[in-house]
Amino acid sequence: MATHNETGHKGEAMAARFLMEKGYKILARNYTFQKAEVDIIAQKDDVLAVVEVKTRSTADFGTPESFVNKKKIGLLVRAIDQFVIENDLDVSVRFDIVGIVIKPGEKPTLHHLEDAFYFFE
Repeated sequence: MATHNETGHKGEAMAARFLMEKGYKILARNYTFQKAEVDIIAQKDDVLAVVEVKTRSTADFGTPESFVNKKKIGLLVRAIDQFVIENDLDVSVRFDIVGIVIKPGEKPTLHHLEDAFYFFE
């Protein structure tokens, strides 16, 4: 497996653990619909958090969160609409980003940005 794939998997596992420690229940990981993949779908109370995880080995070229673009946002919105319909859920939906930097030899940093897509409009 390529190093960047390993970094991504490690970041998704870290994000899932972080969310569970904060009281979220993980409903799905790597949910796919058409061309979209949702990294983590988690629920806390009556809020469904759709979490895009971005993991990098450095922030030299920008924060991991800054790598989510409008096309990705559109794909995530369509995918989560399908997930809610499939599972007959009655919840509020929120889109989050968890940005993680894993520098070799250093402690990883994690930043959870709730309602992230409001910041990208």
